[in-house]
Amino acid sequence: MKILVLNSGSSSLKYQLIDMTNEEVIAKGNFERIGQGNSFLTHKVGEEKHLIECPVKNHEEAIKVVLEQFTNEEYGVIKDLNEIDAVGHRLVHGGEKFASSVVITDEVIEKVKECSSLAPLHNPAGILGIEACRRLMPNTPMAGVFDTAFHQTMPKEHYIYPIPYEYYEKYGIRKYGFHGTSHRFVSERAAELMGGQRDDLRIVTCHLGQGASLAAIKGGKCLDTSMGLTPLAGIPMGTRCGDIDPAIVKYLMDTENLSISEVDTILNKKSGAFGVSGVSPDFRDIEIEADKGNERAKLALDNYNYLVAQYVGRYAVTLQGIDAIVFTAGIGENAGSTRKGICDNLAFMGVKIDDEKNATRGQEIEISTPDSKIKVFVIPTNEELVIARDTMNLVK
Repeated sequence: MKILVLNSGSSSLKYQLIDMTNEEVIAKGNFERIGQGNSFLTHKVGEEKHLIECPVKNHEEAIKVVLEQFTNEEYGVIKDLNEIDAVGHRLVHGGEKFASSVVITDEVIEKVKECSSLAPLHNPAGILGIEACRRLMPNTPMAGVFDTAFHQTMPKEHYIYPIPYEYYEKYGIRKYGFHGTSHRFVSERAAELMGGQRDDLRIVTCHLGQGASLAAIKGGKCLDTSMGLTPLAGIPMGTRCGDIDPAIVKYLMDTENLSISEVDTILNKKSGAFGVSGVSPDFRDIEIEADKGNERAKLALDNYNYLVAQYVGRYAVTLQGIDAIVFTAGIGENAGSTRKGICDNLAFMGVKIDDEKNATRGQEIEISTPDSKIKVFVIPTNEELVIARDTMNLVK
């Protein structure tokens, strides 16, 4: 069975075509700047990379170009589009309507649209991808896999906000969490590495990329997570502030004469490690400057490491202890100095890491020492594979 996994952004389209007989990626790529006149596709087959400059007006045109690459005479991987057995769509926000992946139907699409107010940039893009595929591949079954679904096991006392309850009842304002597909994948893999008995395992997963979140997982179920109603909450990120005093919003509006939209832009696009360092949203750039003696760059990294570690400590309360900590995503998988900085803050809990093993980049490895009271893993995430697996199970 071959599954096409699609991740539709507002002006982008990432995809993978996966052969589920061996879970091998046979082609993947990224269509960028859709609808902007200078759009282009980077298509990869194995180690081969093909750049296709192709102006497209919308996602339907982009998906049509992508499908053409799969049957290309020179580097095609299938003979006919009928070889694609199903399409799995990454959908960001399912609200309280979806606690698991689902087969796409008209009713599902309407419910996803109802959740669009909670993810105004992401859900409409996902719907565009679904509707485009329905027109281009009308007989191919499709599934939707939600970033928020994994976190729907949180107890109510963990996800409710201490504001007037009527706003939860009227608008669904509560903690939802994101990156659920990634947290699910790496926590399940960590359980396998620890012997497969996940029923009582207490795992804190750290998805650290430009967007970043943590999750507290016990027995394979999420009990808490750091992102909230939106992906702005939790730990600081590349350009997002994470948790701050909410009164800062009004203070900035009053003192700087800013609109709410302008403050929202500041908190989402000019804050986080970029805001503190003044260097870049890219942690690699910040590390280079910190090594040169840039004090603000060093402050940004120290602040980040402290706040991530603080969340891990918070989740020790949630889980009543921790058996394993998992690092994943771009920073979590590759930045050994960040992992060390976080773990050094957790030394009081008995966390010890092997510096030589911690120097590894982008590979699955246990980096804790044999006498560490908490195991520490680096596990590369694979959200696309989770989407493909769920899609295969649903359409079967």
